[in-house]
Amino acid sequence: MKIAIERRPYDSNLMKYLSPVLAIILTLISGGLIFMIQGQDPWTGLYTFFILPVSDSYGWSELGVKAAPVLLCAMGLSVCYRANIWNIGAEGQLLMGALIGSWAALSWMDSSSSWVLPAVLACGAIGGLLWALIPAVLKNHFNTNEILTSIMLNYIALNLLLFAVHGPLKDPHGFNFPESALFTDAVTLPIIMEGTRLHLGLILGLFAVATLWVVMAKTFLGFQLKVIGLDASAGHFAGYQQRRLAYFSLLLCGALAGLAGISEVTGPIGQLVPSVSPGYGYAAIIVAFLGRLHPVGILLASLLMALVYMGGEMGQIDLGLPLALGSLFQGMLLFYLLACDFLISYRLRIQPSVKPMAFPDTSTGVSQ
Repeated sequence: MKIAIERRPYDSNLMKYLSPVLAIILTLISGGLIFMIQGQDPWTGLYTFFILPVSDSYGWSELGVKAAPVLLCAMGLSVCYRANIWNIGAEGQLLMGALIGSWAALSWMDSSSSWVLPAVLACGAIGGLLWALIPAVLKNHFNTNEILTSIMLNYIALNLLLFAVHGPLKDPHGFNFPESALFTDAVTLPIIMEGTRLHLGLILGLFAVATLWVVMAKTFLGFQLKVIGLDASAGHFAGYQQRRLAYFSLLLCGALAGLAGISEVTGPIGQLVPSVSPGYGYAAIIVAFLGRLHPVGILLASLLMALVYMGGEMGQIDLGLPLALGSLFQGMLLFYLLACDFLISYRLRIQPSVKPMAFPDTSTGVSQ
């Protein structure tokens, strides 16, 4: 007996959209089992993880704070993935946006002009864009794999940020802590809900959702990106400029990720610190696929991912569980999503072992 993988005659469109729901349900069931292994009541654990963080208005505002950077990164990644460009470098582009934008913010700390904050945000977006330009050039002109180059650049960006907060951008009056000076009000994102940390970054994320929805669904540029992603040879035959589309996808993603980074340091953090991101750029990859690369789906998936981050913190505070449990939930969600997507297109078939036929031996009259 052996197990064979067989392609299904066609993919179910219904299951394509039910797959994320099924992945979420399986993640919740597995999470309940993990809570039992940890000696916790599964219902209490799931309640603490997914309900308690948003049990009041302040919790909902924090959900928006956590969702904003993930949403911006995931929207940029969705454009890349639509074009079949596998950018894994949103985390590094976010960090470079935070680094370059923080340098600009610290340079203009003494200014109270209204143009300072938009200029700081633009510097952050440009920082992420320039960091995404590296894998774009390597892909288009040296035929390198963007998966490898973009993911390796994440670690370079992290080390550059660590160098900055331990060196040139370190606060001289910060008691030797590796962090920059606190930003002034002129370079800090305004709060959009009094008494909370909810800032303008969420509005920027929602604007990106609306804009990219129009671009991908209603413009010729969006159509070109989809064609290139589905069949590059067809796009080449139609005369589409694949290099330009690759540049556009990667640079747009880098700019949005850089905007997410500078929104974090000028928003809830208020200064440049080593822990700018708990992995928003990596989580955005899960969010993009969980949302089926659709802007509305990505928005809902971003809220779910933000809830996972908040649940991990709440589980650590209320139940004494490790903070890494949130990352475990992210991993399970991705695993179940990939498994469900695989089973949409393929099925496992058990094939019985076939014994060789016996032929008679004419010389002796005995069957063999």
